[in-house]
Amino acid sequence: MTGPVLQVRNLRVEYATPSGPAQAVEDVSFDLAQGEFLAIVGESGCGKSTLLFAVAQLLTYPGSLAGGSVLFDGVDFTSLSPEELRQHRWRDISVVMQSAMNALNPTLTIAAQLADACRAHTDWNDERIEQRSAEVLSMVAIDPVHLKSYPFQLSGGMRQRAMIAMALLLEPKLVIMDEPTSALDVVAQRSLMHQVETLRRQLGFAVIFVTHDMSVVSHYSDRLAVMYAGEVVELGPTREVFDHPEHPYSRGLMEAFPSLLGERRQLTGIAGNPPSLVNPPVGCLFADRCAHANDECRTVRPELITYGEHQVRCHLVARSKQP
Repeated sequence: MTGPVLQVRNLRVEYATPSGPAQAVEDVSFDLAQGEFLAIVGESGCGKSTLLFAVAQLLTYPGSLAGGSVLFDGVDFTSLSPEELRQHRWRDISVVMQSAMNALNPTLTIAAQLADACRAHTDWNDERIEQRSAEVLSMVAIDPVHLKSYPFQLSGGMRQRAMIAMALLLEPKLVIMDEPTSALDVVAQRSLMHQVETLRRQLGFAVIFVTHDMSVVSHYSDRLAVMYAGEVVELGPTREVFDHPEHPYSRGLMEAFPSLLGERRQLTGIAGNPPSLVNPPVGCLFADRCAHANDECRTVRPELITYGEHQVRCHLVARSKQP
């Protein structure tokens, strides 16, 4: 991995609601190196997908960018016109949407949909388009004979891999994946993740992978970001976050799913509900659900502190790391 291909700085996204703007993403910053695999995890509604849409500049009403910047290869996507953004999409950055059956057009063959993307962004002739379409299907272990198939003729796993093939058509530097394994069984999940990892190592593209299931990315991602109520509360090397989670919310997530190794243990949930994003509390957003919260936690919003390669947004952790 070399220098950052993506630099997100102080990104904020709001959703318009009858009660006022809801802070869906609040002050999120991170770098993504060339060829790096960054996983983003958190419970439903924490802002994961909204963050991805903000990075790719695909937000639509009622969502809107409220601040921050998204630099891709030094170009600030937030300052580009729709036509300028279109020049970057697919060629430099592509998105694998959640639920492939809804993302793929049910009335067109896979070949027609791949050709659509090629014609929109290249001047390739029909022969080159057909050749490249067969290549990318083979990359994701789908027989090119399925170029003539419609989405309903493919299994769920094949549809997801067809979406990944579309994302790799023009060899982008960054592939964004929004919960691509959520509708698959565990065998298909592992197969898809292994395929993504193999392609990443072969082709060298970076990945941002959003999921609510931490176990899906535990063996594949380089770094792991944990989101809660629109904020990144912990970010660090994946193994370090799994083995030594620092934020109380991260520890709660770890305790909520079973491990195949070690002694059997009782799974525990996280009590309570996330805060209102229209009228968020003044202190730590996790304070009402945290067993260790004190007065400072309830009155002062914690900053994201950095120690080594790890970042955590927690007063208690900050105090423990002080010399």
